[in-house]
Amino acid sequence: MLSLEQASRIIDAALDAGRARGFHPLCIVVLDAGGHALALKRDERASISRPEIATAKAAGCLGMGFGGREIARRAQAVPAFIAALNGIFPKGILPVPGGVLIRNSDGALVGAVGISGDSSHNDEICAVAGIEAAGLVADTGA
Repeated sequence: MLSLEQASRIIDAALDAGRARGFHPLCIVVLDAGGHALALKRDERASISRPEIATAKAAGCLGMGFGGREIARRAQAVPAFIAALNGIFPKGILPVPGGVLIRNSDGALVGAVGISGDSSHNDEICAVAGIEAAGLVADTGA
């Protein structure tokens, strides 16, 4: 199970990673394996819809069972299918990097991170940094 303490560590480390690299202001959400939000932080300079975007990135990964990079590949192969999922998934799905599954050291799924604010690639860099800082394993779908 993913704890609030781990979720907070993921978010703080991801924010630090973005600031250290000079990325645009970020919003980060951590969902547990059931898709429930454990923690969310939005840099005060980030635009107002970033929480919804970050949540859709993370929730889509949980709903499909793989990271944002694999969702992006599938969106290229079957775009109508991925587009239809937005009507099915209550928290949305975004077929881009920046949604990352969180696994424990045994490989069990414990949650997902979604980040929005910079390019999808840079969002993913911060998600991975946050997950690893919490001693967990990032699954980007690469």
